[in-house]
Amino acid sequence: MQKVGGLDMPRKSSILDGFAVIWCVVFGLFIVIAPVMACPTTCHCMEKSGKTVVQCISRNLDIIPPDLPRDTVILLLASNHITHIPNQAFKDLHYLQELDLSNNDIELVDLGAFQGISDSLLFLDLSNNRIQSVPKEAFARLRAKISLSNNPWHCECTLQEVLRELRLDPETVNEVMCHTAVQEEYAGKPVIQVLDSGINFCNFHHKTTDVAMFVTMFGWFTMVIAYVIYYVRHNQEDARRHLEYLKSLPSSSQISKDFDTISTVL
Repeated sequence: MQKVGGLDMPRKSSILDGFAVIWCVVFGLFIVIAPVMACPTTCHCMEKSGKTVVQCISRNLDIIPPDLPRDTVILLLASNHITHIPNQAFKDLHYLQELDLSNNDIELVDLGAFQGISDSLLFLDLSNNRIQSVPKEAFARLRAKISLSNNPWHCECTLQEVLRELRLDPETVNEVMCHTAVQEEYAGKPVIQVLDSGINFCNFHHKTTDVAMFVTMFGWFTMVIAYVIYYVRHNQEDARRHLEYLKSLPSSSQISKDFDTISTVL
């Protein structure tokens, strides 16, 4: 305290220090909260029952927005033109529970597409896209209920192994159809129906691989045999010509007789 005119007055420096502390706290909170609450310009963000909902439906998006709020719980990206789900597309959305990517043009799903949200995600909608196949690792550790209906799936071993690990949406499970298949007779049929009938696409895969190996080995064997036959025939022809050449040469006895005849004449 300073005495001014006999009165105790607070020090000005203490007051300034107090304002500085308050300003730093407010500014720090702004820095921390701002990126969490930011909303992409192409989307609409709202609070619903205490959950952050990011609505990006029918916004002509061709990629997943990179600047999504980190506290997003529900992300609606349906009815756009997204073609690709890249690695770690949602890695910062640790609170994400519902993800709707239906009615897009998705063809490619990367290995780590859903990395970072496997523990929180409860529902994933990939219906009505252009997905033919996905790597087994793409849905690794996902516990969410998943809708994969109305995609042009190619039914083979990898798809069978993927579906074995997933919780498919029971309301749309019969709409997951084989658009094409390793055996044409299963095209146009529900995947689950085919698998429940006892069909194992992995057996077809192994058989196909075995046949390919057999054909390859047979081809190499045929080439080796053909080369051996050619080599033998070629050498036989050379030997025959060499023998004929030797036969065409005058013998030593004939040369001696000719020499004697010349000596007699002389």
